[in-house]
Amino acid sequence: MATRDVVPWDGPEPLSGPLGVPLVDLLDRVLATGVVVSGDLVIAIADVPLVRLSLHALLSSVNERVPAPWNDGGPL
Repeated sequence: MATRDVVPWDGPEPLSGPLGVPLVDLLDRVLATGVVVSGDLVIAIADVPLVRLSLHALLSSVNERVPAPWNDGGPL
């Protein structure tokens, strides 16, 4: 197994070279902690809004060993 070097985010000297996070690590962290995606789309003509679409989504993983935060098992 390869070892990983810790990136010093708060070091006094500027970082050199490209910084990146492997997609697998990013996806693992997002699913472990969850992320909320929200956005608005407004279609307008001559500065008159005609259609507004709102998007709110929660992305998270599901685990049988972690109990639901609701007393009755959830809203569904």
